[in-house]
Amino acid sequence: MNTNTILEDLRKKAPQEVEFHQAVEEVLESIEQVYNENPKFEAHKIVERVIMPDRIIMFRIPWMGDDDVINVNQGYRIEFNSAIGPYKGGLRFHPDVSLGTFKFLGFEQIFKNALTGLPMGGGKGGSDFDPKGKSDNEVMRFCQSFMTELYRHIGPETDVPAGDIGVGAREIGYMYGQYKRIVNRFEGVLTGKGLSWGGSWIRKEATGYGTVYITQHWLKLHGTDFTGKKVAISGSGNVAIYAAEKVMELGGTVVTMSDSNGSIIDEEGIDLDLVKRIKEVERGRIKEYVETRYNAKYSSNRNDVWTAKCDVALPCATQNELNLEDAKLLVANGCKVIAEGANMPVTPDAVHYLLEQKTGMIPGKAANAGGVAVSGLEMTQNSMKLQWTPNEVDAKLMQIMENIHEACVKYGKREDGYVDYVKGANVAGFLKVANCMIDHGLI
Repeated sequence: MNTNTILEDLRKKAPQEVEFHQAVEEVLESIEQVYNENPKFEAHKIVERVIMPDRIIMFRIPWMGDDDVINVNQGYRIEFNSAIGPYKGGLRFHPDVSLGTFKFLGFEQIFKNALTGLPMGGGKGGSDFDPKGKSDNEVMRFCQSFMTELYRHIGPETDVPAGDIGVGAREIGYMYGQYKRIVNRFEGVLTGKGLSWGGSWIRKEATGYGTVYITQHWLKLHGTDFTGKKVAISGSGNVAIYAAEKVMELGGTVVTMSDSNGSIIDEEGIDLDLVKRIKEVERGRIKEYVETRYNAKYSSNRNDVWTAKCDVALPCATQNELNLEDAKLLVANGCKVIAEGANMPVTPDAVHYLLEQKTGMIPGKAANAGGVAVSGLEMTQNSMKLQWTPNEVDAKLMQIMENIHEACVKYGKREDGYVDYVKGANVAGFLKVANCMIDHGLI
């Protein structure tokens, strides 16, 4: 495999898709040895096939605002790879997304889904629509228009979207209602549904909980646990909030959180009820936290979350948010392990530095797989027309994260005993997908 040639070709075809190139490069670097040791992969051109989506769907979304003005947004669905099951991946509504964003996220989703052990392929999609500042009726009209086009490309055995940034319970409900209205069937075509109409317990909490569960296994491997540990967390959405909740349950102290406008540091420990009120009830900004917690510090620089001394860091906000300087500061301040709650939040140079320093570095395709794992469990419940209890779902989630940890150790352990979780996750996911692609023939 000539990694440089493959990457050069990708960059020539779409030079603007930087995040996608970054994701592909990380995987190719990790799998190069195992790929070259197995001539069948080259004979079947697995890399050339797996980096190209099965199909890319793009469409316009016209919708009417409350002011009776027509708006038009761009819609996307990347159906990347279905070697091990129906396409599965979230829908993201955010003004800064592009085709490259969804190609990066869809590519990552292939291997993340493979790691869960559940029969799910990789996909991703969404729109440049911004739900912030929109009324419920505007969001509803947009979601209905979005689904009026998307419905023809998805289905419970074809492509099962979920939520992501900008797509929560409200948006999933509006889209599901429109899908059901069009096809006249009540079926498990979206995950993240309401509990009373096909949803699963623990879905909202799953990504954050899963990130903490796999970090807990890392700590156990090193003879310790969360008790008494200081934890720096970025973000204040579902992933960050429920990662913080689980850390606190396990005896740790969360000292930082953030949003797109800034960050807070509370050495006494984050008041999570206050954060939930601000972000989930009032839909406010994280800076409001210091209006109640006077000893906490607010900064308009969201990266200041990494200036706090901590034992564990959980970047749970967005891609490329933790850079090389942040990584150096974390290591200098005693951080022992970083687990990516978000998708690819640690920049490539920061990842390389952490691996060189033999700091724990658990990539997103392993660390944040809990969300899609519970989405897969929701699909299973829908197909059986039943609903498991919260404890049953949580137990299955814990087992899945333990299995992912074991796979990372199996394929990432070096001769000196250090576990390269980045390599372990990529190799484990790739081998499963590649072998399935070979089994299916040239398709």
